[in-house]
Amino acid sequence: MRAVVIDAVRGRPEVRDVAEPTAPPDGVVVRVEATGLCRSDWHAWAGHDEIALPHVPGHELAGVVVAVGAGVRRWSTGDRVTVPFVCGCGRCEWCRSGNAQVCPDQQQPGFTHWGSFAEYVALHGADTNLVAVPEHVDLATAAALGCRFATAYRALADRARLAEGEWVTVVGAGGVGLSAVMIARALGGRVIAVDRNPEALALARELGAEHTLRADGRDVPAAVAALTGGGGHVAVDAVGSEQTCADAVLSLRRRGRHVQIGLLPPVEGHPRVPMARVIGWELDLLGSHGMAAADYPAMMALIEQGALQPQKLIERTIGLDEAAALLPVFDTATVAGMTMIDPAL
Repeated sequence: MRAVVIDAVRGRPEVRDVAEPTAPPDGVVVRVEATGLCRSDWHAWAGHDEIALPHVPGHELAGVVVAVGAGVRRWSTGDRVTVPFVCGCGRCEWCRSGNAQVCPDQQQPGFTHWGSFAEYVALHGADTNLVAVPEHVDLATAAALGCRFATAYRALADRARLAEGEWVTVVGAGGVGLSAVMIARALGGRVIAVDRNPEALALARELGAEHTLRADGRDVPAAVAALTGGGGHVAVDAVGSEQTCADAVLSLRRRGRHVQIGLLPPVEGHPRVPMARVIGWELDLLGSHGMAAADYPAMMALIEQGALQPQKLIERTIGLDEAAALLPVFDTATVAGMTMIDPAL
């Protein structure tokens, strides 16, 4: 099969022919119809995650089951499926309680094993982790759910427990940030979107942001406080840098809730977080690490009803060759929305 292959940390990705995967005893092989290019893929390429080389990235995907392991009971060839980017073991206390996203024995396509920047991908724990894609939901839309959209949904609905009428500051209007804007609006939140890219901010406004702020050296927390009368109830860092995390935390009102979605790699030591404000104002700091397959039905129901439309977040669709060229510079790319990869192109 054709796949994007990384041979060295920060090395030049190449598209080449590699062996097709085989189904794990508890898993399946999926023909990839769509897979997202995400900042997390860039983190793996940059060496911020431990990966075995050579490596095929890619963790947001949807496609069709083409092979089934002997131990799989719920799935058959021809099934249209997607999968969370964290695949739980299905046996531990966290998986049994519906929290496979924090499974200590988790598998992650594109990180712990070869991923979906390829024509086929192997997935583990199929009976625990696969999610059926309804016939009237296209597979590109389903692929958009696997990491950024599902993570944003759980971050706001379950971790922050966003209530109707509350102010939400979303720092970063890339794929996960725009997902958070759309979801917060659907849940009744009043949204302020922050980004450096004016095109991304324009899209955020189309998706329901009440206010947009250009992060061009301005004092973001002060601007949010002025707009909201003292700060937001909920803040989301959808980028993952020391500056964006601080802006999000400092934009909160007293006893506000911050959700960290963007990865904060300790590139130059551990990132500094304004903990004095956290303590003095009794802020809640919450992490959000994806969403288990068990939690997908509520989100999928909103998509089927049209209340959530993740397909609007897809800015462009590219092939594997263009994906290989874009991956090393994705951290600086000015993309207003999601980039989807079709391995058949």
